[in-house]
Amino acid sequence: MPYKVNDKSELEKFLCSHWDIINEWIDNEQKKLPQPVTSSVDIRESKIKYAPVDHNMYPAGFNNLCNKDLLKCADNFKECFEQIRHGVKKVGILPESHTKNKYYLDHLYKLKSTIEMTGAEVLIFSPDPELFKEEQKHWIKLESFSGHELIIHEGKVIDNIFRSVDASVEFNFEVIILNNDQSVPLDINWGHLKTPVLPSPFVGWFRRQKIKHFDHYKETAEKFCSHFKINPDLIQAQFTSVENVDFNTKEGLEEIAREVDRLISKLPEKSSVFVKASQGTYGMGISVVSSGDEIISMNRKVRNKMDVGKGNLKFTSVLIQEGVETVVKYDDAPAEVTIYLVNGKSSGGFMRTNPLRGTQANLNAQGMIYQKLCLSDIKQDCDHTIKEAVYSVIARLSVLAASHEMKELMNQPTE
Repeated sequence: MPYKVNDKSELEKFLCSHWDIINEWIDNEQKKLPQPVTSSVDIRESKIKYAPVDHNMYPAGFNNLCNKDLLKCADNFKECFEQIRHGVKKVGILPESHTKNKYYLDHLYKLKSTIEMTGAEVLIFSPDPELFKEEQKHWIKLESFSGHELIIHEGKVIDNIFRSVDASVEFNFEVIILNNDQSVPLDINWGHLKTPVLPSPFVGWFRRQKIKHFDHYKETAEKFCSHFKINPDLIQAQFTSVENVDFNTKEGLEEIAREVDRLISKLPEKSSVFVKASQGTYGMGISVVSSGDEIISMNRKVRNKMDVGKGNLKFTSVLIQEGVETVVKYDDAPAEVTIYLVNGKSSGGFMRTNPLRGTQANLNAQGMIYQKLCLSDIKQDCDHTIKEAVYSVIARLSVLAASHEMKELMNQPTE
């Protein structure tokens, strides 16, 4: 079909000048689907395209957002809570268990503070008894990297409700924000829990597959582009996948190598591809290669990195994704953009830059630095935020794809 929007420059102008109608289209599509309350989307911008390259429903970087955008996040949290119950006053946050990570505690503090701006009281709690063993009490006091104090209360499910193990503390949560990606599933019968949990506990990494997410994103992008007559190659990275892989025994590596070479043959000269574990996050389980031979010749150290991720999650499927070479730089170092979304709305973001890596490398690695990127002032025909407008639309389309993914996962039978 003939496209009205055929190159990157035309895409930027079109998305900025049609900002209102584009977001209305996404809103209408989103109304038909379940919604992840929190999302982060990593976006690469090359000379010829923009493309989302990762999507996380349990983001851990609210501390990297600018304060003005945190106000927008609070508004969007409140809008989400109002859809559940008018005037929500008590919210629980269920975090990860790696509480010795002081940067993660900075994130938790900012997430808690942001939700408190909705007018709700917020308690952080965990059902993980290991967190409380050392202190031998039912709560722990922690200090974040920036010196913020946090208290985490021990909780357990009684009569299908999370209750405090400490009788002097009442939970009475009306909503629970799940900030645990469940690379290892929590031992909780979520299906019988009476309190709404957001995002759905059934879309953790013990169930999610990046392969499925990008299948849904491809369908979403093509539907969007068909409606607005945009060349869909401008907003997505090419990809393929391989299942039944074992990096320890080398099972499936020859098939990965063939798929790597097949994808590279479709890309410009000197391109590379990302081979990513289909489950998991934190930048783990990723290798960047420029030929199938590099897969076959992987040494034991690299194969170990590709074999097991966070929580000893065994990787058995891989996404092979076009390496979108970034043209974005900060202080002359390569960078990529991460957009944070609350209730499906672009609400903040940052640039991840890494002076130790190249423009085709995985930047989510040792040496990365975060720079705040404020999104609150985007509006139609606002030239100085044209890039931010493009990132916002791409991120929202990624969340729309995640909503299709959520619907599929939530309809699967539970054990």
